[in-house]
Parts: sequence; structure tokens; C-alpha cells
Amino acid sequence: MNRITVVGAGHVGATAAQRAAEKELAREVVLVDIVDGVPQGKGLDLWESAPIEGFDTRVIGTNDYGPAAGSDLFIVTAGIARKPGMSRDDLLKTNVAIVKSVSQEIKACSPDAIVIVVSNPLDVMCWVAREVTGFPRERVIGMAGVLDTARYRSFIALELDVSVEDVQAMVLGGHGDTMVPVPSCTTVSGIPVTQLMDRATLDGIIERTRKGGAEIVGYLKTGSAYYAPSAAAVQMAEAIARDKRRILPCAAWLEGEYGFSGHYLGVPCKLGAGGLRGIVEIELSSREQVALRKSADAVRAVLDTVTL
Repeated sequence: MNRITVVGAGHVGATAAQRAAEKELAREVVLVDIVDGVPQGKGLDLWESAPIEGFDTRVIGTNDYGPAAGSDLFIVTAGIARKPGMSRDDLLKTNVAIVKSVSQEIKACSPDAIVIVVSNPLDVMCWVAREVTGFPRERVIGMAGVLDTARYRSFIALELDVSVEDVQAMVLGGHGDTMVPVPSCTTVSGIPVTQLMDRATLDGIIERTRKGGAEIVGYLKTGSAYYAPSAAAVQMAEAIARDKRRILPCAAWLEGEYGFSGHYLGVPCKLGAGGLRGIVEIELSSREQVALRKSADAVRAVLDTVTL
């Protein structure tokens, strides 16, 4: 790729820019933020780390979208972060306005770009970006399931005292309290997780996964998670930039898949050149199907309150 732009120079955005540059996913990484001096300072600081870390991706910080023109991919992290006691849905009104504005800029400066949305509430922000840009669903996808799955995998690895590399799993549904970890797709080095722990223990891990973001907000008090969210967004970006054809759980616009249409929901997605290359429909247990329907209903209920 020639250019990747990260919108929002807060903790998530700046760390995503760092990861993308260090992986050399593009010739340039542009960091955009409305706060004067912040993207410039962080961008320069990142570039000055290049001789030490050994990457040649140029990092540019800016307050306008001029340097972002012609970007191949955008990672949108702009928006206010959650504070203690605040749900993702509490962010709705403010972040709709922010993502709408960002999407208008993306459409104007990079009409062929792929957009990875990170801003919360995630599923609704994806809808805003798609509506405003008019881009096809292949080019507007959301980072949710990759992060939720990473949390789920990390908790399983802790419980079983095994390498995270051996834990394979999938978390589907909306990015919130109704997310759907899928035990039927959870294995440790190919061994079904249900053979390694009892259902009560697994249910406890599932509940912790659903509240994973809030747990970190509770510790930080004045901020929210950014190491894992930035890693998740860049994993998606890498799959696209390097045409890896990875199957990752992402928020995608559904057109009948899993029985849903007209909204975003976390499902297994094949990511490669061009963005979303396909949605994989897996067989779910009856319990998982009920949970996914509940999650979809929750996403739809919030979406129905939004106007652009």
C-alpha cells in the first residue's frame, strides 16, 4: 500500500499508527487529529523511532486531510472515549456527529479507500460511515470481534495456563454486552475447550469477555483500552494490505447472512485485497443462535434511534 491514514491521534489512534508503521504496511502512515500540534508531535516522535525499530514507513501528523489524499486505507478511531459508568451507547450522539464529519472527509479525499471503523458504539458507527461515504460493504468494515476474540482467548489461556497461540476462538455479534463468544468454535490446539474446562468456568470467562472493555475502564478511570484495540485494528489492516485472506470476526454489513439484513453485525469475514472478500456462515448451536439474534436485535434497537 502507498498510504494508510489513522484518524484520531489519541491512545488508540497513535498506537495503531505505531503498529502500522513498524509493520511497514504502507509507504506512509498519516495521523490526523483536530487538536493542533498533537498529531504533528506524535507523528514526529514515531518517525524518530524508525532508526531504532528499523522501519522506513514515513509517519506524518496533520490537522487536515490534505496529506491523507489518495489513502488506500483509513483506520477511524476518532470520537470521545468511555468513562467509568458510561456504556458504549452513551457515546452515541457525540460520536455519530464526529464519524459523520470524518466520513465526509474520507469520501472527498480518498473515494477509493477501504475504511476500518474503531469508534464506538461500533456497529452503529460502521453504519454511519457506510451511509455517508456511499462506499460498498466490501470497503467499510468494523473492528470489534478481533478485539473481543483476543480478550476471550487471553482469558482462556490464563485459566488453562497454556500459550495464547494455541487458543483458537470466535466472538460474534454486536460489540457490547450482547456479544456472542462461540464455544462450539473454541479449541486449544484443536481440542474442544469443553473437554478442558467445565461449563461454569467457561461461562465465567464469557461474562468477563463481554465486560472486558468496562473492566479496563474501571482500572484506568480516566481512559479506556488502547493496546489491544490498536493491535486488533492493525491485524485487520495487515490482512488487507498483504492480501492474506484471513478469516477474522469483524463487523460487516449483512445482506441475508445468518438471517439478518440492513445492519452491521460481527461475523466471520475473509479479509484481503479490496477489503471484505466474503462472509463465512458457520453452523451455530441453538444456544448460540438465540444469543446472536438477541445481539442483532440490540444493534438494531440502537440503530433505529440514529438520524444523520
